[in-house]
Amino acid sequence: MKYIISWSLPQSSYSAATARFLETGGAPPKGVELLGRWHGMSGQGFAIAESSDAKAMYLFRAQWADVLPIEVTPCLEDADAGAVLASLGKR
Repeated sequence: MKYIISWSLPQSSYSAATARFLETGGAPPKGVELLGRWHGMSGQGFAIAESSDAKAMYLFRAQWADVLPIEVTPCLEDADAGAVLASLGKR
């Protein structure tokens, strides 16, 4: 399953979050594949990751929760979302 991960970088934890990122590279734990990550100049960012292990995704979130407000949302690609919507029929 793919996940959208979004965060913001608060001024209050900027130094701690920056140090952790530079030290670790923001690498995910075993069982999570990071497909891409983007950092906005506003301090907000997002990533797309893939995993079949919900606990590994939870660990990834927990590793950053003390320095970043972070949200992890399961998501579908267009083809899968379209199939679900098509199964609803006309309303």
